[in-house]
Amino acid sequence: MNRRAWMAGAGAAVGAAALPAEAGTSAKATASVKPALKDSKLDTMDVTALQAEMAGGRLTSQALVRHCLQRIQAIDQRGPRLNAVIQLNPEALAQAQALDAERRGTRSTPGRVRGPLHGIPVLLKDNIATADAMATTAGSLVLAGLRAQADAPIVARLREAGAVILGKTNLSEWANMRSTRSSGGWSSRGGQTRNPHVLNRSPSGSSSGSGAAAAAGLAPLTIGTETDGSICSPANVNGVVGFKPTVGLVSRSGIIPISASQDTAGPMVRHVRDAALLLQALAGPDARDAATAAQPATPPDFIAALKPGALQGARIGVVRHAVPTQPQVAALFEEALTVLRAQGAVLVDPVEIPNRDKIRSPEFAVLLHELKPGLADYLKAYQPDAPVKTLADIIAWNKANAPRAMPHFAQELFDLSEATAGLEATVYTEALATCRRFSRAEGLDALFAQHQLDAVVGPTGAVAWPIDQLLGDRSGGGGFGSVFAVAGYPHLTVPMGVVAGLPTGLSFGGLAWQDARVLALGHAYEQASRRRVAPGYLRETGIAG
Repeated sequence: MNRRAWMAGAGAAVGAAALPAEAGTSAKATASVKPALKDSKLDTMDVTALQAEMAGGRLTSQALVRHCLQRIQAIDQRGPRLNAVIQLNPEALAQAQALDAERRGTRSTPGRVRGPLHGIPVLLKDNIATADAMATTAGSLVLAGLRAQADAPIVARLREAGAVILGKTNLSEWANMRSTRSSGGWSSRGGQTRNPHVLNRSPSGSSSGSGAAAAAGLAPLTIGTETDGSICSPANVNGVVGFKPTVGLVSRSGIIPISASQDTAGPMVRHVRDAALLLQALAGPDARDAATAAQPATPPDFIAALKPGALQGARIGVVRHAVPTQPQVAALFEEALTVLRAQGAVLVDPVEIPNRDKIRSPEFAVLLHELKPGLADYLKAYQPDAPVKTLADIIAWNKANAPRAMPHFAQELFDLSEATAGLEATVYTEALATCRRFSRAEGLDALFAQHQLDAVVGPTGAVAWPIDQLLGDRSGGGGFGSVFAVAGYPHLTVPMGVVAGLPTGLSFGGLAWQDARVLALGHAYEQASRRRVAPGYLRETGIAG
């Protein structure tokens, strides 16, 4: 579920935002907006297949980057106009050219391949700092045009691994932490991102651009960030794989923050294997991020963990309170359970996550208290030339520029955060302790120990709701992601099927540092089920609500 679960006044959205009709097209429910682009075999390949093409001399990084740029022009900027990419990197082709040369080598220097990401384009959510020609803005106009003075450590790791930084993706402004009535995928800098499956439906947030871009094949790899639901919810409704790792597995330095307790970056891709490859590059310690000090002494091999038969004998708890009030999603979930059983999983059905309702209010207090100092620390370290230095400055700037910055909704969450009394306040320390107690020791840890579980499964959530910039998002509920977000434990969503053209996903959740195991179980399900579908770019579903 998205952070809407604990936001007061989430409200009910009524109707969908109007989608302008193109000349010569009808407004039939089944009408689609087809991209003016021929299908390519590159659009279905995973990273391993792309590397094989490069190794065989049939593909170069430059050609792959050009292909991605053509897709972005045809699908994101024209045709369906997804609006998923907020900025392209003008240095991407030059990076690709250099990596191709490195692969070839010279007469005196043998060719070098840095690893499985060598020459592979990746799109980053626009709250991840890059010290290049691109701005880092969290979708806010107050930071438009301003560059970070250093790469986030995960960006430095991607560059070292040979990835090509293709561009930045749009997001829910300030990662959906500005207003209770925000529209997922809308930012004042980037506008409204649309769901590539059904264009008048929400792409969810806050990693909306990364989810939509992954689904539409705008790049082989995309990265999102999550505090509570912001990777897994958009992955769910866009029909892709999303993985929120254990908090501390991936450095958070250089990522515009909400919560030091819960924030993390993670992969949003079309294949679980690609998520593992990307995570292998991202994971690692960072002296500037204390959470990474808890990493296992021996780094896990996420790729080697993806073994056939991973589900055989695995004890998996079935979380039926995660099923949303949509019978079609419930039916797809039963089909998924049948697949798990056929692969040899031992289902413990049902299980109930204890004390999950006791963390909602404390979590809200934790996020409000951590946002204010976190933003100030980020701005000081990475964007000291910004015209704003604190959350109070951002609030004042938004008020002064309200017609541009706040045309649809306000900033009541910012106001609540600004009113907090700091990280020494009793209300914060008690809320944090409550969250950790009931999400971990008396929550997931207790559940897994009681039933000797390897993982739990449940629907990731409901299908996408109509875009509504007046009243904000209306999620159909379901899912168990919030408790894993609060605990800081790994959560994977894998496509589970489609309802009226709208995708939905199956969630796998595990305990801290069991990321490789969770990926292995999800990969085994993915290979047995094959439920991901390409977007149809439908104008609407023809169903209400």
